[in-house]
Amino acid sequence: MSFVEILAIIIPAALYSAAPLVFTALGGVFSERSGVVNIGLEGLMLFGAFSGILTTLLIQDTVGPAAPWIAILVAAVAGGIFSLLHAVASITFRADQVVSGVALNFLAAGLSLFLIKKIFNKGQTDFIDFRINKIDVPYLSEIPVIGDIFFSRIPWTSYIAILLAIVVWYIIYKTPFGLRLRSVGEHPMAADTMGINVTRMRYTGVMISGVLAGIGGAVYATSISGNFAGGTISGQGFLALAAMIFGKWHPMGAMGAALFFGLAQSLSLTGAQIPVLQDIPSVYLTIAPYVLTILALTGFVGRAEAPKALGTPYEKGKR
Repeated sequence: MSFVEILAIIIPAALYSAAPLVFTALGGVFSERSGVVNIGLEGLMLFGAFSGILTTLLIQDTVGPAAPWIAILVAAVAGGIFSLLHAVASITFRADQVVSGVALNFLAAGLSLFLIKKIFNKGQTDFIDFRINKIDVPYLSEIPVIGDIFFSRIPWTSYIAILLAIVVWYIIYKTPFGLRLRSVGEHPMAADTMGINVTRMRYTGVMISGVLAGIGGAVYATSISGNFAGGTISGQGFLALAAMIFGKWHPMGAMGAALFFGLAQSLSLTGAQIPVLQDIPSVYLTIAPYVLTILALTGFVGRAEAPKALGTPYEKGKR
């Protein structure tokens, strides 16, 4: 097997696996750039996956292949609303942001399982009939070498995630909104003095993180798992959180780290087809993303500088 053939297996699988992580990591960038730690990305992603699958099952007989795309939009709204719990606790009531995020994770897991058992009388949903399938991009997939590696057997959601990272970079670093968002995460008192509503900006950052994490969960469920159970989202939210930190709270860095972790995740699927990895037990390839996460954060997190006010509740008039 040639090197190009190996790339044609690895790269599409990596882009396929990375899309949910990219969406969720970008959501984390919005929240933490505003100064609010969001450990609850796992729970938001989980609730998005539940909402996405449930919506698809309810409308697929009516709208057909459009069902998963509509479900992703519903999951975005559900994630945004669910994130309000974290926003109220950590911003309005000034609760410990890490504890609030952990509580959100437990609540999402318990609530989604409870609703599944109530609706389906079993521990998981049925499988959806219509998924977000892998596609070959017209014309581009026919380009020699490059077409087979970057434009074949990849769902549209992967390309949308990469384009979104560019859009998020522009919003955060090139617009007045982005400047205000970063200012309340760096020095909220100075931002308040300049007339910026710190509470409103932080609520906005957390809600955007909920929207994007909900999309990430729904993309995972409707393109990869095909149904929802208690273990459908099992660590992907934490991988996205690690990608955001590894990417130094920068949209493009978060996307790059998410692609790296997506590559690690894809090895468990593609390892049997690659000569070098064929003899490695599958269990090692399965745990590879989490081992690489630990190694990456151990080596780089000390050099990454978080927003200065991250994790610090703001109380107007108090130094």
